[in-house]
Amino acid sequence: MSDLVPVARYLPYTVAEGPGPRTAVWVQGCTIRCPGCFNPHMWGFTGGDPVPAGELAARIVAEPTGGVTFLGGEPFDHAGPLAAVAARVRAAGRTVMTFTGHTLSRLRGPDAPPAATDLLAATDLLVAGPFDRDRLDVSRPWVGSTNQEFVLLNPDRPELLDGLGEQPDRVEIEVDAAGRVSVNGWARLDDLDRLLADLPVRPARRTDG
Repeated sequence: MSDLVPVARYLPYTVAEGPGPRTAVWVQGCTIRCPGCFNPHMWGFTGGDPVPAGELAARIVAEPTGGVTFLGGEPFDHAGPLAAVAARVRAAGRTVMTFTGHTLSRLRGPDAPPAATDLLAATDLLVAGPFDRDRLDVSRPWVGSTNQEFVLLNPDRPELLDGLGEQPDRVEIEVDAAGRVSVNGWARLDDLDRLLADLPVRPARRTDG
């Protein structure tokens, strides 16, 4: 089994992808492919930057954040190397949050992806369930639809769910020196269009959830 993580995007610092300041890692490749997904450009398994698990873990631990959030793509399509990253991040005293389009019962069942048990064991907070564009969630942060479930897998980290119903969704928009625009966090697409319309130059919208 490869120890390489196909990194589609690495964000050193964000307050829009989980509780508190976090580092966020999006992986390239997804077998679930929810209709209406924010990140269809991350469905394919070609592309991304293959990073050794140890190197990625060291980079995350060096950031001034409280932990890491794995998104995608589908993290459980890369459960083996991500589990190795997560274990090292937790050993450094940081927390691990993982998003998945699978349900928890599927991840614990006979049809679970390879190494799913390892990534579950190294995850503190899981967000489980496919995105359903007909069930948009406007009351909870970080998730897109009401069917998605927060699962605290590490009972020693209850603070990860503190004030869950009181935290607002956040959207972060970054414009690099070349004028490329990246959006992370959760917002309805019509809201994003209104935000981006205020920019001097109308960019192509890229969202990373």
